[in-house]
Amino acid sequence: MCVDGRQIGRAEIGSLATSFAAWRRLLERPRAARIAVLALLAIHTGLLMYSAYVHSPTLNEPGHLVAGLSHWKFGRFELYRINPPLVRMVAALPVMAVGYKEDWSRFYEGPGAMPVFGMGKDFVAANGERTFFLTMIARWACVPLSWIGALTCYLWARDLFGRPAGVMACAIWCFEPNILAHASLITPDAHASALGVAACYTFWKWLCRPTWGQAALTGAVLGLAELAKTTLILLYPLWPLMWLIYRWPERREMTPCRWTREAGMLFARMAIGLYVLNLGYGFEQTLRPLGEFRFVSDLLTGRDAGDEPGHANTPDSPDARGTVMPNRHNRFADTIFAALPVPLPANYVRGIDTQQRDFEHHGRPAYLRGEWRDSGWWYYYLYAAAIKLPFALLLLFGVAAILAIRARRLRHGDHRTAPRLHSAPSSLDLFVLLFPPTVIFTVVSAKTGINEHFRYALPALPGVFIAACGTSRSFLPASRRICLTSCGNLCYTANLMQAVRSLQLSSLLPFLLGWAAASSFWIFPHSLSYFNESIGGPLNGPNHLLGSNVDWGQDGRYLKIASQMYPSHEIRAVALHEFDAKEVAAFLASDQPRVFVTYGCFLVFWPQFGSD
Repeated sequence: MCVDGRQIGRAEIGSLATSFAAWRRLLERPRAARIAVLALLAIHTGLLMYSAYVHSPTLNEPGHLVAGLSHWKFGRFELYRINPPLVRMVAALPVMAVGYKEDWSRFYEGPGAMPVFGMGKDFVAANGERTFFLTMIARWACVPLSWIGALTCYLWARDLFGRPAGVMACAIWCFEPNILAHASLITPDAHASALGVAACYTFWKWLCRPTWGQAALTGAVLGLAELAKTTLILLYPLWPLMWLIYRWPERREMTPCRWTREAGMLFARMAIGLYVLNLGYGFEQTLRPLGEFRFVSDLLTGRDAGDEPGHANTPDSPDARGTVMPNRHNRFADTIFAALPVPLPANYVRGIDTQQRDFEHHGRPAYLRGEWRDSGWWYYYLYAAAIKLPFALLLLFGVAAILAIRARRLRHGDHRTAPRLHSAPSSLDLFVLLFPPTVIFTVVSAKTGINEHFRYALPALPGVFIAACGTSRSFLPASRRICLTSCGNLCYTANLMQAVRSLQLSSLLPFLLGWAAASSFWIFPHSLSYFNESIGGPLNGPNHLLGSNVDWGQDGRYLKIASQMYPSHEIRAVALHEFDAKEVAAFLASDQPRVFVTYGCFLVFWPQFGSD
């Protein structure tokens, strides 16, 4: 047979198939897969630790660290209430062990209060250059949380598609630039993504084998996930719905006893999750009547957006002070729900309210592709994903979707000619994998009041990583669909051209994986500013997105190095945005130049530029 102008024989096809599938056959061995995963985790850990060392505190990190320290020191949870406390409490542990200077003078409390950003500035000013070290060890303490995400991606992809796919999913987590960027910080986005996918995985395992032990484990992991990110509260209503959908095809086999038993497990799981969540807050005012809360958001006060002007109090601004607004009230205060006990910690509820107020009255315009708006775009996160995720990963996910559709058609077609694929997952299994990320991404996209941070969508990414690994079944030609007998003949193939097409597909997978990894390593350690090839890479990123997608204040250490390269009298001035002069002093040499704060255009005058 002639392919691409040259003659290809059966033996040669078999040889190519064997070479393309060699790594797959190796990774199908449990020991080899474990070694590969451990190697990936070791590399991932090294990358995160280096990134944590080389980058200065981002705009939000001092506030997170101060809040975590306050939780341990005072047993209170007012500070940074818009996010649950787990990640920052983990980050605070090594800082307490080595000691730090503190300044709590800016603390105040009231409905909607957010003093934590000013307190973060005071922490940086009090500790000076040592802030770099304290932030680094706080970040290092959070690295094991990222291991949870990597291991869960491996386990879930392994269970769905086989061990090679599991290793592939683990590699995607370990090298994906958005994960590398945020897992090296003490902000909760990547760490919550890890705990969220772990909770969903344990839930899927329970669906496959409903036992009380698995239900208890799922509830505990759910509680930890809720302690990492408020967004994951969506899992509470989603899981009962997913359980009904997953069991619906078996409804004729499901007895009333089995329905009751599994419903009891589901209730127990939710109760355990709530218990763990409240335990993390020390049961702070749990079961407080709903009518006793003082809310500040339009949603929970019952006011229309036009009744009262919004306040520019944004959680992502270091100058956000929060405004006490006693004239607002509780929409439930005079209803039958006023006496309803809320089974959540009081500051967890207040945090949801404060975050909702920020979505309603952000106080800063949104930016996308050179356009500014007071309100954002419904497709902001879709567009951000298209340019912030590695382009090769997007192609990989597209190939996986095409293969899934093709496999479904084959299953419904002529089974005598369809290849026998490796235990393909059912549609319901894929539904459990992809439905929570889809809902999370949809809800985040609907909150157009704040369009600044792609990191808000990170909890939706692990499901995409795992689903993309469905392409690993394209290696089946070498081990299933093209297998050589002892006589050297092909024992299964409809024709030789089909084998060649399969080989081309199988060679595409390692190419895309290598491309994605190379694209990520190319910009490392500046992964926070990663943009893919579709827009020309990171240099063109600010033309499309701003905020923490590009610059979150993470390069203060590089500013310090640059300031040490020149005598202070040769540096004219340093212009800053959002940092204040006192805070940035820790980022400069001891004889720092004149520092001022400006908004809009940023100018840093070096010796070769301009004059006094």
